Amino acid sequence: MKKLLTVVALLTLVAAGCSQPMTRTQKGVAIGAGTGAAVGAGLGQLIGGDTEGTLIGAGIGAALGGTAGGFFANYMEKQEMAMRQQLAGVEGASIQRDAEVLAVTFKSDVLFDINSYTVKPGGYDELQRVAGVLNNYPQTTIQIAGHTDSTGSEQYNMQLSRQRADSVKNALVGYGVAPMRLLTVGYGETKPIASNATEAGRQMNRRVAITITPNQQQRSTQPAQPY
Repeated sequence: MKKLLTVVALLTLVAAGCSQPMTRTQKGVAIGAGTGAAVGAGLGQLIGGDTEGTLIGAGIGAALGGTAGGFFANYMEKQEMAMRQQLAGVEGASIQRDAEVLAVTFKSDVLFDINSYTVKPGGYDELQRVAGVLNNYPQTTIQIAGHTDSTGSEQYNMQLSRQRADSVKNALVGYGVAPMRLLTVGYGETKPIASNATEAGRQMNRRVAITITPNQQQRSTQPAQPY
């Protein structure tokens, strides 16, 4: 049974992407189809008790999983386009997406002064733009992560990163984003993306990352029409 599930899932993924390199939306379809196939195969085996039931269940699961995966990937693609449009002129902001996960990263200097967790007036303008997109795409959950460079003690940096994440959350809530969608975390200096030996590297490490993913509860319901 385990071997059959593996074969079914692999065949689904290969079929989805054998002709050309997949786009990020197609990748979402393939992942959803593969997961759906595995789940459907298990249900088919449970209900039918034979290989035919397993394959039928796999086919149904692949179709449903592929549809859901495609919907959420497309939903996030539209949100990415809207976010890029809103932040096009912000030099200290970067946007990345991989299928269903969208990440917006601000250099901390855009939002905060050194050793401060009070949002700059200009930073509020950028966060208002982010909030506008989040409010237009409400079927998502948002994690706000604060990061610092290694200057100062680990304890101080951890506290500062948490305070900065909370400040960003409070700003987004002030612009209408539902608090229940927002989770904050502080990583301090523990996740550098550049060397702390140079000022340029330390500037890159001082950042706030906003990670946006589809709401898990929405996965269990009929997808709404994308915006």
